[in-house]
Amino acid sequence: MEKRLVVVMVMVMVTVLGFISVVTAVPGTATYYDPPYVPSSCYGNQDNGVMIAGASDTIWGNRAACGRHYSVKCTGQVNTLPKPCKETSVVVRIVDYCPSPGCNGTINLSRDAFNAIANLQAGKIKIDYQQV
Repeated sequence: MEKRLVVVMVMVMVTVLGFISVVTAVPGTATYYDPPYVPSSCYGNQDNGVMIAGASDTIWGNRAACGRHYSVKCTGQVNTLPKPCKETSVVVRIVDYCPSPGCNGTINLSRDAFNAIANLQAGKIKIDYQQV
């Protein structure tokens, strides 16, 4: 009886841990923009560093995205540049708005943030992103 209880408890723990570790990343696309990064829609002339991004209408939420942090990972090419991705991800803070129809991606990364995860020559990449 005691052995059976331990087995059941272990199975429950494995199941719970499996649910916790499920990645909630969302697919999208990313482009980049060059400095200067101020002024920004969220913070005016405040300098927020270089690991920043502009939010498209998909995540903007009428300024609700301001200050949110997103982990972004390159997952593939959009254009003809083969293998644009680097094997890293980057965490960026939303500081700006990238309005439609001019915004060409879900997230408009700073040049530095884009370069951390992909070859700049790609210009636009497929990504997975999630709020952290």
